[in-house]
Amino acid sequence: MIRTHPNDPPLTASETARVAWLIARMTKRAVAGEDVDQRDLQRRLDRILDGARKRAEKTTKENRT
Repeated sequence: MIRTHPNDPPLTASETARVAWLIARMTKRAVAGEDVDQRDLQRRLDRILDGARKRAEKTTKENRT
């Protein structure tokens, strides 16, 4: 599992690839101009991180019992 930031949950290889692809798309849009809307990509990134957080919590709970 790969950690992106100390506060973020560990990511699987699939999630890491999806995050990298989204960041590349966001970078491409940023080059297009400051007024380009990136909310849709940010929501997708947030959804991936939320899923990873839920998985990490579930794993932690299972390991405690």
